[in-house]
Amino acid sequence: MKVARFVLKIVAASLAFAAAVCCVIAYWDKLTDVFYTVKESAAERRAARNRPAEYDDYADVEDFEF
Repeated sequence: MKVARFVLKIVAASLAFAAAVCCVIAYWDKLTDVFYTVKESAAERRAARNRPAEYDDYADVEDFEF
């Protein structure tokens, strides 16, 4: 009886793994869309952090003589 339960657990685990693989294959295009959306969002946030402030261009106006 213990062997039968062990075999059934192995079969159930392999079926669950196969179902997970099938879900990944079925929704591959949506998963890649989410991945690229997150990647682009992170790149935009990084670019926004590294972008100079709006008024940095005018910081050296005091150095000019009019």
